[in-house]
Amino acid sequence: NKSAQCTVTCVYHAKLVGMCRNVTAVWCKNLINHSLTITVDCPGNENHYTCKIDFKPWHFWTKKGFKPFDVEGKRVDIFWDLRSAKFSGSPEPYMDYYVAMVFDEEVVVLLGDYKKKAYKRTKSRPSLIDAVLVYKKENVFGKKCFSTRAKFDQRKKDHDIVVENSLLGPREPEMWISIDGIVLIHITNLQWKFRGNETVLVNKMPIQVYWDVHDWLFSTPSGHGLFIFKPGAPESLEDKYAAKEKFSLFLYAWKIE
Repeated sequence: NKSAQCTVTCVYHAKLVGMCRNVTAVWCKNLINHSLTITVDCPGNENHYTCKIDFKPWHFWTKKGFKPFDVEGKRVDIFWDLRSAKFSGSPEPYMDYYVAMVFDEEVVVLLGDYKKKAYKRTKSRPSLIDAVLVYKKENVFGKKCFSTRAKFDQRKKDHDIVVENSLLGPREPEMWISIDGIVLIHITNLQWKFRGNETVLVNKMPIQVYWDVHDWLFSTPSGHGLFIFKPGAPESLEDKYAAKEKFSLFLYAWKIE
């Protein structure tokens, strides 16, 4: 599925133009282009406001810039600097960059770790209400190994997540899920356990892990597996209605031959 290739989608809750909204950032990369599309929703109706930034690989100057766009008649500015950005196979950088969304002299959404540089360049103050990352979806491609990075606690560092499989050969199919180099889930007889869930501990924090790899085993050779990672212990029904929205990572692992 070429349309799914090399994309990372992140959804943030942020206060912008007088109300809390979903702000969606979609990183996309192919052989000839690298882009970031930022979409702001409008609660109560289906309007969306979009700003697309193209980082052309052969144009160094496009990796730093500024672009205004309109949200409900109000001006919102996007500043970015990816000149030193580091990547690890994903269209989303993992360090040495910033993308800042500014409204009314406040940085309402800030992506990346170059925070001081972002505040200095935009000449804006931090928002009184921090934007919260609530959802991340990534499409990764591989034969046996699929990797991504995610923060389970927004105040702490990224974790390295790796899914490996052994589907061919004389042995029964197996799967391993590792976080920060430690195998936390090992599934044998995968043909019988292609869907499931477990709760694991990462730095004493419970993480719920769900998987569905039916298409790896029984569908087309290029089928995908779905993995969901959610911080926190499984909730009771009462907790589900009382709890605030928590972060979830959806990892689509596409097999290529």
